[in-house]
Amino acid sequence: MLLKTRGILLRAIKYSETSLILDVYTREKGLKKYIVSGVRKNKARMHANLFQVMSILDLVAYDRSDRDLHRLKEAQSAFLYQRIPFEVPRSAIGMFIIEVTRKAIHDAESNPELYDLLENFLSFLDQTPDSIANIHLLYLLQFSAYLGIMPELDYEKKRPFFDLQEGHFTAAVPSHSNYLDESEALLLHQLLECDLREVGHLKMTASERKTLLNHLLDYYRIHLDHFNTIHAHRILEEILR
Repeated sequence: MLLKTRGILLRAIKYSETSLILDVYTREKGLKKYIVSGVRKNKARMHANLFQVMSILDLVAYDRSDRDLHRLKEAQSAFLYQRIPFEVPRSAIGMFIIEVTRKAIHDAESNPELYDLLENFLSFLDQTPDSIANIHLLYLLQFSAYLGIMPELDYEKKRPFFDLQEGHFTAAVPSHSNYLDESEALLLHQLLECDLREVGHLKMTASERKTLLNHLLDYYRIHLDHFNTIHAHRILEEILR
């Protein structure tokens, strides 16, 4: 059957001389793997330049339940980035969001709300005139809800610490080392209370941002068995400091 869907390109791998294999998070079918042929030929109907990681695409594909690799029939850009390709900080944050998403999702279940979250964050990252420095932190928190590991929203002054292993705020320092201290936990609480249009106004130093990012990545590793090492955040640390 033919599937028409919007999708976000998470990874593109060269296959043979002229083809690509694509990992795409689609709105209709979740994570799908496609092969697209002839894209690096001079007269290609779908050119390789269309298939850049982070691209938001309208797709028509042959979809068969008995196959893991599907053939792409048509593709065109659904959203043209205006700033991400030309501004290194925006590009770095976008690539981090894509890498986290690709490494956290391993099944093909349809989840339109998760697709919308990812597309909304990428389009907002491209268009917002406000500070983008905290967008990736908010994405980690909002994405965690779809993974079933979102921190509990139970912060109070009498619970000033956050236990990374248990996923909630606590009154006493945990007996292990995987926790956020009072100042870090307060920042986490403020992020949890933010929405996308407010996050650019949240005040945080570069040092605080780096520390909180590392804690949140530790949180993912603790709660997701298959979550491998992330590399894009090292670039972020250099760009956003």
